[in-house]
Amino acid sequence: MEYNEIVTQVIEFLGTFAFAISGIRHAAAKHFDWFGGYVCGIAVAIGGGTIRDVMLGTTPFWMTNPIYMICTAFALIFVIIFSKHMEGLRNTWFFFDTLGLALFTIAGIQKSLLFGHPYWVGIIMGCITGSAGGVIRDVLLNNEPVIFHKEIYAMAAILGGITYWILDILHLPIEITVISSFCVTCLIRFLAVKYHLSLPTLKNE
Repeated sequence: MEYNEIVTQVIEFLGTFAFAISGIRHAAAKHFDWFGGYVCGIAVAIGGGTIRDVMLGTTPFWMTNPIYMICTAFALIFVIIFSKHMEGLRNTWFFFDTLGLALFTIAGIQKSLLFGHPYWVGIIMGCITGSAGGVIRDVLLNNEPVIFHKEIYAMAAILGGITYWILDILHLPIEITVISSFCVTCLIRFLAVKYHLSLPTLKNE
């Protein structure tokens, strides 16, 4: 297994756990049972990556390794154990959601490049991998998808992807490229929430 493939798998494992916690937390807020929480966790954790792999014409990543299902199970246990502290851990949940966005964006870019696609496709796939799971989660929870009406979410993934593209073109070490892309995505997300930044809304006048 090549080094880049190992890095991609590690990133996907971490992103799975982070996103699963995010999905299960939203399910808990809706008072779903444990199974419902697990389904929502799975939806966020593998939804974007599944869409990406189908578009890339390959077997969805979670069908070749059960670790993603296991990661989601551990995430469910984590949320159950700390359920009494859910409200107090709000900042922690936001951290996990942002972490998952950044990690999955990178994973989507790297997998697209491994399949020989150009960078612009990689950036789109990175955005889908990072944000589509949240859309599926919101649909399951009967909520309006967050990325369509408030906060800068998908755009953070796109800008993080552009950062990856630029640094890779400059032939910087993969570690620096990955860390920089991760930091840019997280920083934009943190600043957008802290300062209530959002894209202009469409007017129906």
